[in-house]
Amino acid sequence: MVVADITSPTEETQDTTNLDAGWGRKLLIAVPYIWLLIFFLAPFVIVLKISLSDVILARPPYFPTFDFAEGWQGFWAMLQAFDLENYVWLTEDSLYLNSYLSSLKIASVSTLLTLIIGYPIAYSMAKAPKEWRATLLMLVILPFWTSFLIRVYAWIGILKKEGFLNYFLLWAGIIDEPLTILNTDTAIYIGIVYSYLPFMVLPLYAVLEKLDGSLLEAATDLGCSPMKAFWVITLPLSLPGVWAGCFLVFIPAVGEFVIPDILGGSSTIMIGKTLWVEFFSNRDWPVASAVAILLLLMLILPIILFQKQQEKQAEASQ
Repeated sequence: MVVADITSPTEETQDTTNLDAGWGRKLLIAVPYIWLLIFFLAPFVIVLKISLSDVILARPPYFPTFDFAEGWQGFWAMLQAFDLENYVWLTEDSLYLNSYLSSLKIASVSTLLTLIIGYPIAYSMAKAPKEWRATLLMLVILPFWTSFLIRVYAWIGILKKEGFLNYFLLWAGIIDEPLTILNTDTAIYIGIVYSYLPFMVLPLYAVLEKLDGSLLEAATDLGCSPMKAFWVITLPLSLPGVWAGCFLVFIPAVGEFVIPDILGGSSTIMIGKTLWVEFFSNRDWPVASAVAILLLLMLILPIILFQKQQEKQAEASQ
């Protein structure tokens, strides 16, 4: 006796729906990985390959290059021609070390100044009436509506000796003669803090705006002063926003090129300017690529270590 397996149309429809949903989830998860593969990993591999090459007077200005017509033999020959000569050169020339150190110093000081200025702004926005918050948020992101290059060039008219800032200080009687601010490190700090301030304010505001006000009320009821409640409750709970803002400011500030080139002096060396000179003036693509690879590793490793530490803390708190 044969018993037929009868499956209702409803069950078949549910199975098909579950299958489609499973593929949909996989496709959704695959999208960011494909994005990283195309726009991060592939360019990174290309730059890494150039950094292991040698400079020559040709187009492109490096050797070896890979010819698909040569197949695996050409690929293997290219790998054998790679060397670490460019990375050794970076350790022998003090220009690159000084550029890295100067970039780290300028980026660190700029990040600290941005945090000192941005935290009170974000805190005031979070404490403002709800009907005002959208307007204040719009004012923070308003500079993004203007070209970054134009905004940086505008500071030349403000900081030069005949500029608005010196004119105002002389008119107010604060100084007796114009200050030399343009083409100094001070101008670079001003430009970076001004340009990247929204990147500090926005993550801080996102965290501070969601803080539970009942915690501060409970601290007040227990006898905490407003200042002590801030240091004990508000500041620790806002640390995720602090770290996010610091990373968003520090990472692009290290490799900044436009602001030091326009507002800084000739004696100011930053890794972004050094990289530009190697690529476009010296046409030494291999050395420039090695500089870029080391810069990328220098920025990525602290982020990875920080994420590992955060994961350990999250596991310990569970």
